[in-house]
Amino acid sequence: VFSGHSSMTGFDMKFENVLAEVNGFGRFQIRTILLLVIPRMTLPFHFLLNNFIAAVPSHHCDISPLDDGDLFRNLSELEKLVVSIPAQQDGSSHSCQMFAEPQYHLVWNGTNSTDPLKIPCTNGWWYDNTTFKSTLASQWDLVCDKKSMNRATATIFFMGVMLGAAIFGYLSDRFGRKRTLLVSYIATTLFGFASAFSYNFPMFVAMRFLTGVGISGISIVSIVLCVEWVDIKHRTYVGVLMSLDWSFSTIVLPALAYFVNDWRSLTATVTAPLLAAMITWRWLPESARWLISTGKVDRAHFYLHQCATVNHREDFMADLKPEVLSKVILVENENRKYSYVDLVKTPRMRRLALLTGIVWFGVACTYYGISLNVTGFGVNIYLTQFIYGVTEVPAKAFIVFFLNKIGRRLTQVGTLLLTGLCIFCNIFIPQDQVAARTTVGALGKMFAEAAFTTVFLYTTELYPTVMRQNGLGYSSFMARIGVSVSPLMMILEETWIHLPNTIFSAVAFIAGLSASFLPETRNIRLPETIEDVEQKR
Repeated sequence: VFSGHSSMTGFDMKFENVLAEVNGFGRFQIRTILLLVIPRMTLPFHFLLNNFIAAVPSHHCDISPLDDGDLFRNLSELEKLVVSIPAQQDGSSHSCQMFAEPQYHLVWNGTNSTDPLKIPCTNGWWYDNTTFKSTLASQWDLVCDKKSMNRATATIFFMGVMLGAAIFGYLSDRFGRKRTLLVSYIATTLFGFASAFSYNFPMFVAMRFLTGVGISGISIVSIVLCVEWVDIKHRTYVGVLMSLDWSFSTIVLPALAYFVNDWRSLTATVTAPLLAAMITWRWLPESARWLISTGKVDRAHFYLHQCATVNHREDFMADLKPEVLSKVILVENENRKYSYVDLVKTPRMRRLALLTGIVWFGVACTYYGISLNVTGFGVNIYLTQFIYGVTEVPAKAFIVFFLNKIGRRLTQVGTLLLTGLCIFCNIFIPQDQVAARTTVGALGKMFAEAAFTTVFLYTTELYPTVMRQNGLGYSSFMARIGVSVSPLMMILEETWIHLPNTIFSAVAFIAGLSASFLPETRNIRLPETIEDVEQKR
């Protein structure tokens, strides 16, 4: 028994008690969160980067190389356009075709009995660079018959994120949160800059894929590291605070893209904060929970001592010997290595994995379904993105209140059902009522965002420390499948215009139902081992 801490004997002392003594939400924790804001800024930047770099400016065949003698040379630029490029119904120039030879009669008398021969562009394209100085489309002519290649860049990036979630989830439970974070910083920076300097399209796609792999690590490791350092009372705030940096970055991105309108510079700019992140990495703590549960008590003691010093609670740590810490989290076998197989070995973990998988799939699928679906705030791409970012902030404020008042499970179920309801309602609003559609769409986006914030925190609290990162990695993997599927669902519009929305709302309802079978985690100690989950505390 320590001097002055007679009640805190090694046997009934849990990690949460130790944390309470060193202050579970003091300057140390706030410092950790702030250090992680820098790398986390790059997340929405990269996730939404495609909206800007893959934008397709208006274009038509390049007619500058055409030379048809003096007659052609004496025409004004506009007349040259009229004689070389067929007009569409609305009077604009055709994007992908040109006349086989100049049709001079269009300038002079405007009628012709024969239908002139139209051919695909022969000398490349001319792009309108008023909005974007250069984009992927204008750099590598990804237009007309190559349009789909431009679209694919987003899907390929998200596939990288999907793979990264699995890789980094495993690494983080195996080698620790801090080291894994550095690996993902380095990988993202390396491949992020490499994609900005790509000299051909296949190289760009490969680099984008690998950037996705790296950035996935930042996404899932940072939130776990923070949640593992805070006490029960403040976990909600931390979960929500950390997702607020996503919303604010979503607001900053359109401004960045507006001023940096060349795709290479923009890609490099959004990767740059990671250089600062690498410098500040050394001040990040390793997760003491993870260290104890893997038997590294001395290092855990070092970080807890650091935490106590920063939070001005040094006196407590003076009495706490490293040996005592090994009793704080009961671990059957310290050398046991955990992997994804452990998700399905035992009955309760299996059930947990099944349910969280469905919930994550549903949340991500509907969130991105709405984001891709509501094109509606007029045409300005910058403004649309900005409004999206702004609607997310009030959603977060409500969530803190609900998570603490009615608990995680009900919030998760509620937000999912409301998202489904909004999508379902939009089926019945006629197309011409833009304001109504947009409002319901933005509401749905708000609920979907709330569901996303909740699911991150909820999952982190459901999985035990030894499997937390594996659990989040697997969940993220399921979410990415949802993200990859949602653009494909949009294609079903051709079968029946309301089919995508019907499917999205069904997915949201099923996910909401699944969430109602999960246990509540509000004001409950984080489970440390698989046994904690199996014994149903």
